[in-house]
This record gives sequence, C-alpha cells and structure tokens, in this order.
Amino acid sequence: MPVTNAIESLNSTIRRAVRARGHFPSDEAAIKLIWLQLRQVTNNWKMPAREWHAAKAQFALLFGDRFEMHQ
Repeated sequence: MPVTNAIESLNSTIRRAVRARGHFPSDEAAIKLIWLQLRQVTNNWKMPAREWHAAKAQFALLFGDRFEMHQ
C-alpha cells in the first residue's frame, strides 16, 4: 500500500534524526527536532497531499487564526 510506505518512510526519517542526536535536555528540544525534520521532509515531497483543500477548510474552521498564521 502506498500509504504504508509513506508512513514508514516518514517514521524512518524521524527515527534517524533522533538517533543521530542521541539525547535531549528536555521534551521541548525533542519536539523541536521532530518539527524541524517534518518541515524538511515535506519540502522534498513532489506530490501535494490528497484532499488538501478540503482539509485546509476544516483546519481553518477548527483553529481559526492559528491556522491562518501558518499557511
């Protein structure tokens, strides 16, 4: 299944970054590393996410201003 491969690839990328760092002084540091890794991975994606326009509309309704800031 293509979805499983995408999830496994993303998980592998995050795991590799965490393993390279070794340990973290706080939970916030670990979250920041994961967030930065996710940003880097999504920049390399060739195809847009399916149904993204519908998802964006739902996020805008649920999160309002917070979602608009990060588009």
